[in-house]
Amino acid sequence: MTVFTFGLTVVRHGETQFNKDGILQGQAIDSPLSETGLQQADSVGRYLKDVHFSNVFVSDMQRARQTAEAIVKHNASCTGLQIVTDPALKERSFGVAEGRPVQDIRDMAQAAGQTCPDFTPPQGETPQQVKERVILFLDHLLQRMCADHRWPDDDPSSSSDGVDEQQTEVAEQAEGKACDGVRTLPTHALVVSHGAYVRVMLHHLVEELHCSPPGGSESERAHMFSLCPNTGVCRFVLSLTRRQEGDDSGGPAAAGVQVSAVRCVFVHRADHLKNE
Repeated sequence: MTVFTFGLTVVRHGETQFNKDGILQGQAIDSPLSETGLQQADSVGRYLKDVHFSNVFVSDMQRARQTAEAIVKHNASCTGLQIVTDPALKERSFGVAEGRPVQDIRDMAQAAGQTCPDFTPPQGETPQQVKERVILFLDHLLQRMCADHRWPDDDPSSSSDGVDEQQTEVAEQAEGKACDGVRTLPTHALVVSHGAYVRVMLHHLVEELHCSPPGGSESERAHMFSLCPNTGVCRFVLSLTRRQEGDDSGGPAAAGVQVSAVRCVFVHRADHLKNE
């Protein structure tokens, strides 16, 4: 079976003044990066400067766009690449809680007998609704990757046994380097989004697409579902196969292909902030 493998690096935007002040932004507050956030975006850009990207996707909110622009500015492989703005990557809506202290939504959740990540304030998006946007984005991602890059068995130079040689990368272990997991992958998508959105995306990758946390321990699983720090970096390797006629196995699918495997390389890495 021919497999098309590509890297996916997900970055949370840099700090805003609302982040610093502990005010919930969501969708109603489209704030720019603070001075610290601009420094963080520059730092993650320098950290990723030698990592090859073939595609760039970003939320349509200002804080995410500024972060993506800083990363692209430092990265020679991004020269001439189109930055695809996708509203499906927008932060979760927190309804009436937006513009209020984060502690307020915690208090609201406690009063309702729920945990904060699962609680939906009035007029806000439920985690399920955000997951539907995650699935929509993954569909957009698959469509774009398939449109922009040659499928292995469409390439006369691909190996005759029908196995994508890119799969050798899947065995690569994280070594604490910026290129971990994607060192030999010619196709690699950068995605810049938001904290609550990324958390829902990680839940979907683990619970629906059977992606195991690095190491697989309970503590690593808990870490995976924690809030990603500002400009924290998560990386995955996705394998696609062609969808066969009558295949109803589920999962994101587009352009006749589906995600057959997802491997997590690392989550919430913030090495670039240690000297800030």
